[in-house]
Amino acid sequence: MILFCGNSFAQKKKHITPKTPFVWESANVYFIVTDRFNNGDKTNDHTFNRNKPTGKLRGFEGGDIRGIIQKLDEGYFTKLGINVIWMTPIVEQIHDGVDEGTGFTYAFHGYWTRDWSSMDPSVGTKKDLAELVQKAHAKGIRIMLDAVINHTGPVTSQDSVYPNDWVRTSPKCTYKSYDTYINCTLVDNLPDVKTESNENVTLPSFLANKWKKEGRYDKEMASLDAFFKKTKYPRAPKYYIMKWLSDYITEFGIDGYRVDTAKHTTEDVWADFKKVCDMAFAEYKKHNPKKALDNNGFFTVGEVYGYNIGNKKFYDFGDKKVNYFENGFTGLINFDFRNEAKMNYEELFSKYSNILQNDLKGNTVMNYVSSHDDSYPFDKKREKTFESGTKLLLAPGISQVYYGDESARSLDVEGTQGDATLRSFMNWDDIANNAATKEIVSHWQKLGLFRRKHPAVGAGVHTQISASPYVFSRTFTKRNYNDKVVVGLDLAKGVKTISVGSIFQNGSQVKDTYSGKTATVIKGKVTFNTDFNILLLEKL
Repeated sequence: MILFCGNSFAQKKKHITPKTPFVWESANVYFIVTDRFNNGDKTNDHTFNRNKPTGKLRGFEGGDIRGIIQKLDEGYFTKLGINVIWMTPIVEQIHDGVDEGTGFTYAFHGYWTRDWSSMDPSVGTKKDLAELVQKAHAKGIRIMLDAVINHTGPVTSQDSVYPNDWVRTSPKCTYKSYDTYINCTLVDNLPDVKTESNENVTLPSFLANKWKKEGRYDKEMASLDAFFKKTKYPRAPKYYIMKWLSDYITEFGIDGYRVDTAKHTTEDVWADFKKVCDMAFAEYKKHNPKKALDNNGFFTVGEVYGYNIGNKKFYDFGDKKVNYFENGFTGLINFDFRNEAKMNYEELFSKYSNILQNDLKGNTVMNYVSSHDDSYPFDKKREKTFESGTKLLLAPGISQVYYGDESARSLDVEGTQGDATLRSFMNWDDIANNAATKEIVSHWQKLGLFRRKHPAVGAGVHTQISASPYVFSRTFTKRNYNDKVVVGLDLAKGVKTISVGSIFQNGSQVKDTYSGKTATVIKGKVTFNTDFNILLLEKL
């Protein structure tokens, strides 16, 4: 729904500008490895006695939801133009860890589940999560959690394996066909949930005993009974997990899920998961009508590893092509953006706009330049941080800012092995004290705020206005809301004149949000005198 300011009488007297709608296809997502962002509660730093020596950056470092709330209160995300926060999984992890050959590792990353129905105390409490969602929503920021249905956590001396009717522990995936991606374990000692099964199974005894000790067995069992009665799904492992994950929607009002390891289950799992999420979201809105931000549906974006926008609708396993957009996902992570960011601006932007406005119309992709498990980011040595921000935040599609992209947080940490090097603690001292870092952050802030204010940036139609100097427009229409912007890149510093095409009428006042200066459109052109080589133009 597009909301209007003022009353109906005022609308009859003068034009009222519609409120900027939130559009998932143009979202600016901030992705946080929860344990590595900000330590807001040191009392939860050593839960479950996780105190064994680990490989470098392979243990819990103390980041938590309370730390995210602190930065939310400080306005950090608002200043960056962020309108979605995505966190790594917050459910209870295995209590012990494993030696992966890269050093002893705990489940600080959140992808080794022990109990989906509980939050891990190292990241915080349900009270913390409720506060985060409430405060984020008050600032127009959505909360997206991370869903893992494909596997449990590894088996350890402290962590029981789920029963044989829940998981398989062999064979290991060979990744040679559709079947050998799915009916197998990703790695050794990572039990694979039998998501293909529709057979009724009982609750694992270790979970039942755990709930009894916690005093919530009867409540949890009654809730499961109600879920299965309502949905008429069999009591198969995948549906238990879907139920537990959907509880975070009905209880807290989260807005979306990023789905982990999506191509390692049959695609119908995600179609069902989306139905369960939609049902839970509708229930939340029904019981909390004043807390609903708008009429957007629940959002799901899938990690189909290796998918890129050039695949358009399909992922090809070699012996089978799957359309995940028809099976529960509005968006997919675009794994090739960090390569395609090497393109020039027009080649990159026009390719993405053409595909999103045609083949993927109604769906979207989420772009990134670095992430928690991609060993080949666009700029691993952080030598192109301004270019990274410009290309990511102005590209059509969803932008995923990995924590520290905006502050040149190191992705190459000496003494680390594997993906641990990508997961260093957030460099808050640099942001506070380093002049060069502050300049980088400022660049990402200006671009992010422009993107957040203008859905046309990520969801609009891209049109090149001139090749030299390089100027383009984006236009977006949704019902009676229209948004138009003009952007110039690699311009001269100082005085510069660019064409605005037919986007802004002669005599219009336009503002460059990058410098804060204004100008008047004369004969289809505007002239600015700024210290920057970029113009982000909006109509005043």
